[in-house]
Order: sequence, then C-alpha cells, then structure tokens
Amino acid sequence: MKAYLDHIGIAVSDLSASLAFFREGLGLELHGSEDVVSQQVRAHFIHSGTSSLELLEATAPESPIARYLTKRGPGLHHITLRVDDIRAALAQLKARGIRLIDEQPRLGAEQAQVAFIHPSSAHGVLVELKQAASTVAPLGITRFTVGSLELISLYDGTLRLDGGAMFGVVPKALWEKKATPDESNRIPMTMRPLIVRDGTHTMLIDAGLGDKETEKFYRMYAADRSKNLDHALAEAGIAPDEIDIVLASHLHFDHCGGFTTRRADGKVVPRFPNAKYHIRRGEWNDARQTHERSRASYMPDNFMPLAEAGVIEFIEDDMHVMPGVRVQRTGGHTAHHQIIWIESGRDCAVFLADLMPTSAHLPDPWIMGYDLYPMDTLFAKQAFARAVARRDTLVFFEHDPSVPAAFITEQQGKLGLRPTT
Repeated sequence: MKAYLDHIGIAVSDLSASLAFFREGLGLELHGSEDVVSQQVRAHFIHSGTSSLELLEATAPESPIARYLTKRGPGLHHITLRVDDIRAALAQLKARGIRLIDEQPRLGAEQAQVAFIHPSSAHGVLVELKQAASTVAPLGITRFTVGSLELISLYDGTLRLDGGAMFGVVPKALWEKKATPDESNRIPMTMRPLIVRDGTHTMLIDAGLGDKETEKFYRMYAADRSKNLDHALAEAGIAPDEIDIVLASHLHFDHCGGFTTRRADGKVVPRFPNAKYHIRRGEWNDARQTHERSRASYMPDNFMPLAEAGVIEFIEDDMHVMPGVRVQRTGGHTAHHQIIWIESGRDCAVFLADLMPTSAHLPDPWIMGYDLYPMDTLFAKQAFARAVARRDTLVFFEHDPSVPAAFITEQQGKLGLRPTT
C-alpha cells in the first residue's frame, strides 16, 4: 500500500473569516462546497497544487464537527491520505494491530469511500483514508433483496467518456475531484445491468455495450471487454435462456448493445432466446429517426433485429412490466428515457439509468452535456428527490466505476448517500 496526501481538514467556526484569510492572505480560492448529510457537515474545498484544504462547517448542533469545535475550538481536524484500494488498506492496517474507527469504508465528501484511523494509533493525529470515486472497483456481481425480490447488479466491462461531456456546465475544477480524467480528459465508467427475480420471472434491465463492434470502436471508447456480461451472468449462476424479460431504459449503444449478438455466419440475432424485449415506443421511434445530435448513440444492429424476430413488447406509457417493477418516463437524456422503480412490501429501489449515471451526479445541476433536454433532466431529478425524501431508497448507478448502489437519504432538505455495507 502507498498513500498520498489528498487534503487537510480544518474545522471552522467562522467560515467567512477563514475564507478571507486563505483568499486575501494566501491567494487561494474556494472551488466548491458539498453537504455531507450523514455527518451533518458542509465541506468547502480550496485547491492548492496536488492537494487541497477542506474547511469543515457544522450544519447541526449534534454534528461531530460541532462537538469538536465545542471541545477544542477551530483548527486542524484531520489529514486525509488517498489510497487506490481502501478495503485492502484497512485489512493491512488491521492485520498490523492498528486501531480503526471504521473497519469498513463509508461514503464521504465527493462520493469517495472513506474510513478513519483512530488517533491513538497515529500518534495523536486523526487520519482519514480515501478511495476516490473515480477509482474503478474490481468488477463483480452484488446481490440485494428488496422485499420478496432478488436483485443482482451485474457488469459489462468498462469504457471512458469525455469528462466535460459527462458533467456538462459543471466546471472541471469541481468534477475532476470526483472523477479523475486521463490524458485525453476521459473518465472511467462501468456498465452495470441489473437482474430482478421474483420466483416466476427473471428480468434483465439494460445489457451494456455488447461485443458486436469493431476494434476501432472499442479503442475509441477505451472499452475493456476482458470481463463482460457473459462473465457476470455466469458468476450469478444465470443462463441466458433463463431470462424471460429484457427491459430497456433507452436505446443508446452502451445500454442496449448487449440485446443482440452476432452469430458465426454474421447474422445479428436476439441474445436472449426466451425473452420478450420491453421498449418504450417513443424511444423506439426516436432511435429509428435520428438527427445530428442523436445519430452516433443509436446503432441499428442493437435493436432492429429484435423487430425482425418479433420479440418486442412496446411500452406506451408508465406501467408495471412485471409485479413490483414499473417504469417512469423522465425524458431529459432522451425524450423517452425512463427509470425503473422496484417495490416490494415496504422496500423500494430505483434503477436510475442516465438520470444519474454515477453517484457524482446526485446534485441537481450536475447534468450530462450528452442530455438532449437538460432542463427536463433537472425537473425529473427534482421530482425524484421529492419522491424519495425521508425514505431510504436503494438506488442503482449504472455507470459508476466504484459504487454500484447506495441508499439515498434526506436530511434538512438535502439528499445524501449511505453505503449499502
């Protein structure tokens, strides 16, 4: 394990005075703020070279920062060291007898995974370990239960897309702290289809990129196909012919490329032989009648063979596709983009598709430049926030490289994330 200084956390009681000191005295500028709802703290980020200062402001009297200020006053609160694999780092420290405050990582600011080392083992210093949100976690399946339903988060490899396009009008100085770009300004992303099973049906929501395209295509998107949907299904113990429902959030190539496969004779056919493919009719029409902004995202081989095989069930409006699973049109990313609600008993989960492709897209204004109707995305995100407020809701991030799912929480009008483990 090798650790690098990420930032220094400073507890502040007078934010304006603190910012004035760093701005006027040292020429440093505030680059953004974020509420960490679970910790009742507001973090303000000041970049300085390769590391940062994090000014920590309490948002409630019972906040750990409020208690710290009462006991010790303003000043140095902790140092944060960045590691590539936080779980391995924690295991290594525990094996050496190091006392840990957090034996398992949790979500912190910038959607990073964080864990604290007890000061008694760090010579009086509170040390935080951080794995940046942009770190690509090892690909594997993750199982969940929602009431009587079994959910399995799968994978279909990784790719890279332009960071500026992924975050739209959000300045790079803000988004690069959550998704570190490569030399071509591309950020890592994972494709994560979802299985839903109820004992009668086995549904697959989206199917990733697929393997029909040319090497040139995969190089353009830096796609890694060494672990793909076939591997994920095998890991989950599901054969392709067990899937009887395939549901599309929309028909972009990174979501429906795996709907079809190319046979040895070159013919493209449905990949899941016993499945009906459920597609919103408006999305189908748009995929067949493209324009300059949408043409590159819709690739006919991914969906036209489904019509030729007669396996499409068109969705005309919001409805239940199987018991406990319903679709809701959000628009925004495409005119007929839809999210999928999964409800059983008192439990609720949502497959967000490209409404919030990664956990970094939780704030309302963090909207992709790829979205054809960004204001519709904004309104849909705001409506979604109201729908899940004050109720822990398990949400699936289809493109997040390290967080397949988390619980959305609400506190003081702000949405936050709580890890699933």
